[in-house]
Order: sequence, then C-alpha cells, then structure tokens
Amino acid sequence: MRRAETRRSDRLHPRFKSPPHRHLPELSRISLPTRPSENEAPHISPRLQLHLLVIIFAATTILGRLASVSAPVLITWRCLIAAVGAFLCVAAMRNRKIWLGWRQVRNLLLIGAIIGLHWLCLFGAVKISNVSIALIGLATTSLFTAFTEPLFTRRRIRPFEVFLGLIVLAGIGLIAGVEKGHALGLFVALLSALLAAIFMVLNKKTVVDGADPMVMVGWEMVAATAVCFLAVPIFDSGGFHALFVGDAWDWLWILILALVCTVFAQDLTNRLLRTISAYDFNLAANFEPVYGIIAAAVIFGEHQNLQPTFYLGSLAIMLANFLHPRLQKRFAPTVGS
Repeated sequence: MRRAETRRSDRLHPRFKSPPHRHLPELSRISLPTRPSENEAPHISPRLQLHLLVIIFAATTILGRLASVSAPVLITWRCLIAAVGAFLCVAAMRNRKIWLGWRQVRNLLLIGAIIGLHWLCLFGAVKISNVSIALIGLATTSLFTAFTEPLFTRRRIRPFEVFLGLIVLAGIGLIAGVEKGHALGLFVALLSALLAAIFMVLNKKTVVDGADPMVMVGWEMVAATAVCFLAVPIFDSGGFHALFVGDAWDWLWILILALVCTVFAQDLTNRLLRTISAYDFNLAANFEPVYGIIAAAVIFGEHQNLQPTFYLGSLAIMLANFLHPRLQKRFAPTVGS
C-alpha cells in the first residue's frame, strides 16, 4: 500500500510537487528590515560627542566663576557628590566591586589628593584673576606632560617637545609681562597645569593596570574631598562654617560640576576612547581654552580687561598645543595612536 502511494506521488504533475529543499533560502541569510525602537536614543557622531565633552571641560571654569562660594568650599562639595555618584553607578552595575585591595586603593587616594590640589589651584586662579587667565595657564598641561611622562615612564625627552615648551614659555612671558595684575593668578594656573600633568600620567598607568575607570573616579574623589575639606579653614575666612551653602544657585552650579562635569564627563571620556584615537582626542581638547575664553568674553565681558598682548601670548600657547599632537604623530607615531 505504501509503495503504491509512493508511485502515485511520483506521477504527480511537476507544478504540484514541492520544490527541493536545497532551493529554499536559509533563514540565517535573510535580513529583515527592522524598525528603530521608540526607546532607542538617536545616534550621535563620536566626534560631535568629543566636542561636547570639551565644551563641558571648558564650562567648569565658567561655573566656578558663577559660584559665589570660595574655591575650597566649591571643590569640597563637588568632589563629595561626585564620589557618591560614582560609587552609586558602580553599585548599580553587576560584576563590579568597589574595594580593589589596599595597595591599589592607596595609589588611587594619592592620585585623588593631587587632583584635589589641581582643582584648588585652577578654581583659585579663577577667583584670583579670571577665567581667561586660568584657562591659558591650564593650556600648558600637555606640554608639562611632555616632561612629567618621561620622568615617570623613564623614556627619553623628545627634542620637538622641548621646542614646543620654548614657544609656550614665550607665550607666558608675553602674558605675564603685560598683565601685571594677573601675575599671581597666572602662577597658580600654571601650578594647576603642572599638577594635572602629574596625575594624568599616574592615571594612565593605573588604567593600563586594569582598574575600572568609574571605581577610580570614586576613590580619587574621596581623597580630593579630604584635601579640599582641610583647605577650607586655610583659604576661606568663614572656616568650616562656609561649607553650609544657603544659596540655591550655588547648589545648582555645584550639582552640575559634580554630576555633569565629573561623573558624566569621565564616563563619556572612557567610552569615546574606545572609538577615537588619543591623537584625535588630544587635538580636540586643545579647543578648551578657545571655548572658555569666548564664553568668558560673552558672559563676563573679560575681553575688555585684557591687553592685546594677552591674546598674542595665548595664540602662541594654543599654537604649541595644536602642533604637539601633529609632531608627536610624525616623530613618535607609536605614542598616542
């Protein structure tokens, strides 16, 4: 009976036969059009995100100028809120631990203390002078790094970096020689840049060793909080009572500094470095003083209090910053790529 049914099916007209299985397309090779999810965030170009990050960095000094509290009070609250925010982010994510062992935590606390001193000097320069002076002093960070990195990594100093350093010194001389009233502010800003160059090199070594970036932020902010807290009675006439901030606007600037300019900016930095080379990152970061000085001129009218030679010296410093990654790519292509 079964043989008869088989012979009957063989005699069917070809149009009624099922096509051979080998002619069916494999489902794994079929790409169906998909509609974007309503909850999916629109894609933003990494380079656009990078310049957004640089604008955030430039905004820190503007916020420091807007706040009416002293630099130690401002940084103490900024670091404390940033530490809590970073640890909450780590706690909300699985497979991440806050305690890294005493040795690594000790190193992070040391770096955090340097960061605290750096921010004290930076915002101190803003309070002593203005945003433009502070940002021009901070613009020398990459060139200080050219000397601190060989010191910590034991590599040779590159001649082109010494050449760029001389250009920066000429620019600083032009600014300091004319802006007599801002000499102290410029010196404090340069000290801030030197401290930034030190902790950036130490941070880079720690990241290479495999530490989680957000955990690093948390522990570093703990130490920075302690340093700035101890500095309050030294640099604020109100003593520890100055920590009781009553102005709502000051709290707004502090929260933006802590959550946007510290926690969010650090997270965005770590994600961008996965897709953007260090060369492109450093090149875009050179726009920070440009954005900051323009914003200070628009918001505070600082351009009216600065001499033309200030901009000539600033141009020399920014020129050196623009040349640095290009010369580094040509003469030391294995670094920062």
